[in-house]
Amino acid sequence: MDFNMKKLASDAGIFFTRAVQFTEEKFGQAEKTELDAHFENLLARADSTKNWTEKILRQTEVLLQPNPSARVEEFLYEKLDRKVPSRVTNGELLAQYMAEAASELGPTTPYGKTLIKVAEAEKRLGAAERDFIHTASINFLTPLRNFLEGDWKTISKERRLLQNRRLDLDACKARLKKAKAAEAKATTVPDFQETRPRNYILSASASALWNDEVDKAEQELRVAQTEFDRQAEVTRLLLEGISSTHVNHLRCLHEFVESQTTYYAQCYRHMLDLQKQLGRFPGTFVGTTEPASPPLSSTSPTTTAATMPVGPSGAGLAPPGEAALRLEEVAPPASGTRKARVLYDYEAADSSELALLADELITVYSLPGMDPDWLIGERGNKKGKVPVTYLELLS
Repeated sequence: MDFNMKKLASDAGIFFTRAVQFTEEKFGQAEKTELDAHFENLLARADSTKNWTEKILRQTEVLLQPNPSARVEEFLYEKLDRKVPSRVTNGELLAQYMAEAASELGPTTPYGKTLIKVAEAEKRLGAAERDFIHTASINFLTPLRNFLEGDWKTISKERRLLQNRRLDLDACKARLKKAKAAEAKATTVPDFQETRPRNYILSASASALWNDEVDKAEQELRVAQTEFDRQAEVTRLLLEGISSTHVNHLRCLHEFVESQTTYYAQCYRHMLDLQKQLGRFPGTFVGTTEPASPPLSSTSPTTTAATMPVGPSGAGLAPPGEAALRLEEVAPPASGTRKARVLYDYEAADSSELALLADELITVYSLPGMDPDWLIGERGNKKGKVPVTYLELLS
């Protein structure tokens, strides 16, 4: 008990000394040990990394789960170390309502049949969204959260300890400065004509006491400087580790982009399949019997390439009955050819298709009656079908 009281008193004294030093620094009444410029840059970069990581994390959570109540519920489950219950996505819920509506309104009617088809597509979209949320949470959100709750807490703890060591060091410097000033004043030899012998003796005794005080202050300063230097090195190593954090977050960001790309690619395929089931293709007008907009022709090559790496959903070079058309016998039109940049690598499915490499330039053109999702691509003496979704058409 006695030991604990002594420790408590000692801690209280240290805390009071630090508080006095901190207050005097704020009022400009005490000197402050400044850190070097490189160390300050490391601190600024660490703070910036922490702040932007928090913002990116919070906004990604909003992207994956726009409902704030659901986010709060998931947060509470995580804090309680309990498994988050499975939640029906909006797409799956819409699919359920559409299926129930079709069952009640008549599944054999045109409206009911369409509701069933759309419900199946929405269900697949909901499942794709669920997979995307799960993948993004593991590959992207979890590493960011681990940094904030793990590495950053360690850095903050060591920074606070460094701040305390710096306050102790500056307090020791101030104490030594005051002791030397008092010693210099006490060692001044008094004039015997104006001072009594008794005062001279007292002055000599005070000088010896201040000399001991200076020695003690110098020893405390050496100890404080050593502890400050050691803590500064530990903190510096942790701050330099932010570079590794950036590398890790970069890898996680790539994985997030890959999962997001896969998700939107699946959505595109599901909706394209739904359009085909409904007998409507891109360019048709809902509610009319107008034919679909004409495919990309040799005289009007204005189709814009999609920027999603989606494989073709099944397309032919020509209408039924012309499948035997030989590509080597197809001559490019006199006008209407365009240059295109390949966005993604593409592996040819058969000999009629042309394999593509990302960022290469090829010549493309269309033929009358050709599926609008495909073009004829030429590279040197090689020729074959290429999917439009893998291309960026250049002017």
